[in-house]
Amino acid sequence: MDPRELKQWLSSVARLTARQKAELLKALGADVDEVQVRALVESRLDVHPACPHCAATHIVRNGNASGLQRYKCRACRRSFNALTATPLARLRLKAKWLKQQDVLCQGLSVHQSADALDVAPSTAFRWRHRFLRLAQPVKAAALTGVVEADETFFLRSSKGQRPGRPARKRGGRVSRAQRGEDLIPILVARDRSGATADFLLDAVSKDCLTQALRPTLHPDAILCTDGSAAMAAAAIDLKLQHEALNMSAGERVRGPWHIQNANGYHSRLKGWIARFKGVATDYLQSYLGWFRALDRASKNPRKSAPLLALAIGLESITN
Repeated sequence: MDPRELKQWLSSVARLTARQKAELLKALGADVDEVQVRALVESRLDVHPACPHCAATHIVRNGNASGLQRYKCRACRRSFNALTATPLARLRLKAKWLKQQDVLCQGLSVHQSADALDVAPSTAFRWRHRFLRLAQPVKAAALTGVVEADETFFLRSSKGQRPGRPARKRGGRVSRAQRGEDLIPILVARDRSGATADFLLDAVSKDCLTQALRPTLHPDAILCTDGSAAMAAAAIDLKLQHEALNMSAGERVRGPWHIQNANGYHSRLKGWIARFKGVATDYLQSYLGWFRALDRASKNPRKSAPLLALAIGLESITN
């Protein structure tokens, strides 16, 4: 548009009705959002300039498509853009991706998200799990110093499926006899700096605890737990100093030893996840990753678009 056309267009804005002005502002806002999303997406290849097909680094620009710069690999001769091989590849409506991040931050239900984004519930559901796919493995790679570890439990849920048993209302409860088969153990390990890792366990046993903690705990870490026999056995297996609290005797703190950070994380996680009225066990890993991302973002509120960066693999590259 040349300057004369722009001047004529701006002069006509004054004649718009209030409704038309609102539609114009909405359209302009969507355009700004899409520009911001594209800039963030394109920055992914600035950080990691390699072909997603063969990992070669000799790549050249090769036109544009769907609003994104395309590239061609000189090694394998295949073309790609910054979203290729990410969970958001081939998703449309980029102008709404920042708002999708907002509904994830707010923890809205699928139908609330669909209303906020003005999309179908099936689209809101698909976007949610595409955005959360890369969040699942992003957790603290190493825990050092005093590391608190404790388990919490979630009720096994077949939400959206036929469970082969009488349905529970809003998740329901289980009897003491059923707990072994109907409760999913989640181990939370957290050091005093706030670095957190959680693990979905098959069982609370020495072998499962050792397998989960071995890659994450520094050899010099001090493991602080509630004194369960399985935790004590795992600490011996890992050759770690172990400080066990006698919780059955009411011991919550002994000098510097406590597990209040881990228990506080349990409380925040369960308070947040309760809004979904029961999470299907098949998707529990995604929700754990979602909450970890929110918990990290709360410590750095100035960071721009953290969940969108995580969804395209940018956070896992830069952090």
